[in-house]
Amino acid sequence: MGRRILNNALSTIVNAEKRGFATAQIKPISNVMAAFLNIMKYRGYIKDFQVHDPHRVGKITVELQGRIKDCQALMYRQDIKAQDIEKYRFNKLPTHQWGYVVITTPNGVLDHEEAIRQNVGGQVLGWWRRVDTPIQRIKCFGLWVELSC
Repeated sequence: MGRRILNNALSTIVNAEKRGFATAQIKPISNVMAAFLNIMKYRGYIKDFQVHDPHRVGKITVELQGRIKDCQALMYRQDIKAQDIEKYRFNKLPTHQWGYVVITTPNGVLDHEEAIRQNVGGQVLGWWRRVDTPIQRIKCFGLWVELSC
């Protein structure tokens, strides 16, 4: 149930980014969602977020910057070892430079860089990537095709 709440929240953020909104309202909330947003704020992908009435159903107001292209939470449990984090990131993210994988570890909710630095594994919560990923255009059979690099 908690992963579905996180997935709905991240979908709300992506949809608000696509429509050009400055803020997004998320409800219901969870502590894991707040930790996920805290990582996004630390990495500079959202401006700020505020939690309103956390003891009840509550809501979160997220101030957006327009830097998120795609954001997903995994609906299943994906265990990952510390030495396999880089390989997982290369397989999941379309680019090797822009984007983060968020992992819940015994040390708390961390992004992949911090998990590698601390040498801890855990379960993958989700990932996001930037809006300005380079796109390569090639002409194929007279049509322009866009490929993410």
